[in-house]
Amino acid sequence: MLRLSKLTDYAVVVLARLASPGGDMAAAASQTAPAIAAATGIAEPTVAKVLKALAHAGLVEGRRGSGGGYRLARPLNALTLPEVIAAIDGPVALTACVDGAAGQCDAEALCPVRGRWDRVNRAILTALSKITLDELATPPAPPARRATPPAPPAHLPAE
Repeated sequence: MLRLSKLTDYAVVVLARLASPGGDMAAAASQTAPAIAAATGIAEPTVAKVLKALAHAGLVEGRRGSGGGYRLARPLNALTLPEVIAAIDGPVALTACVDGAAGQCDAEALCPVRGRWDRVNRAILTALSKITLDELATPPAPPARRATPPAPPAHLPAE
């Protein structure tokens, strides 16, 4: 089963929380780890760990001291899901031998599918790269309401 780690899921939530309404980077205030933890319900040590990894990857900027905190390094619409995954869990790799990695698998020398997972991995990476954090952070639009009630089926009389 392909599944994102909890930390990657939390990273998406933290990044969404750091975004200002409307995506205005200049208007986005720095936020502290305790404030983000309180607003998201994620434990503060976990938020701090996620922020540290995101800062190391250049996805957020941290500032120390009075008025310090974290803010996005780029707008959410410029951040892709694979960037977040790589920041938290390392690069997207379905198997140990993806992208020519050698020496990671005991069956490597005898494997009949060695090197063929690269195509699958690239397809998944391409699909994930088309998803921005802005898309994940934006609430879905409510379903459209029908202006008129549907007509009764032809075989039933109208009321």
